[in-house]
Amino acid sequence: MIRDTTIGAKLWAAAIWTIVGFFVLNLLAMIATVITSSFATRWLGTWLPVGWTTRWYSSAWSEFQLWDVLMVTFQVVGAVVLISGALGVTAAYALARRDFAGKRLLVLLFLLPLLIPSITFGIPLATVLYRTGLAGTFWGVVAANLVPTVPFVILVMIPFIEQIDPKIEAAARVFGANTFKLFIHVLLPLLLPGILAALLLVLVRTIAMFELTFLVAGPTSQTLVVALYYAVFAAGVRAVQSIDAMAVVYMATTLVWLIIALRFVNPTQIVTRAKQQPAH
Repeated sequence: MIRDTTIGAKLWAAAIWTIVGFFVLNLLAMIATVITSSFATRWLGTWLPVGWTTRWYSSAWSEFQLWDVLMVTFQVVGAVVLISGALGVTAAYALARRDFAGKRLLVLLFLLPLLIPSITFGIPLATVLYRTGLAGTFWGVVAANLVPTVPFVILVMIPFIEQIDPKIEAAARVFGANTFKLFIHVLLPLLLPGILAALLLVLVRTIAMFELTFLVAGPTSQTLVVALYYAVFAAGVRAVQSIDAMAVVYMATTLVWLIIALRFVNPTQIVTRAKQQPAH
């Protein structure tokens, strides 16, 4: 590999690293500010708070009913993960194994929710859910989140399925395996890394999904990110430290699941598998 050692190249590299460093520094500073504020007794015009306390976390826990919000969040995420996994893997298998007229158009339609901003189709979707009576309910929130997550699973799983030689499935059929046994004993072990990668990323994505959940959530179906928004902008006076404590709980919840997801999937793995998929 030949490196460009000219002054212009060095200046360009230095500029890029400066911008990246400035961005990372600002990001870390914002996170540190929120965390510090959540433990501060009072913090006005000084580098550090006057004192430290953990009472804002207990205050936020009771004031914002965080236990109920977390339970709703995990229930919504669990339902979205299971349903999107079942629908997405099935659809991905059909698209990977079958050629038919209009296949490319169908794949494009599946990918549209990932290509356009959520708010663009979120408002018409919310209108439909309100008319059918699902908006404001648990299943309405689940249905709204399935719109982008099912296509996401399809996009991730197609390269995983295409890399499996169809002759393996044909051999299993020859030895008497029915569809159920074929999936459980042959396909599932081979697809398990891809399925785990897709579902864990769906989990993190659903926890962080704000627009669609906000448009259809009711008082008893708010996820953590929506509850955080209402804590900041709803009417009434609330301690800034309590809101920051709630934000830290949200960040910690998302970070834990993201770390778990990264333990199972390399961010470049999906792209690499897509490039290595066999030609048909």
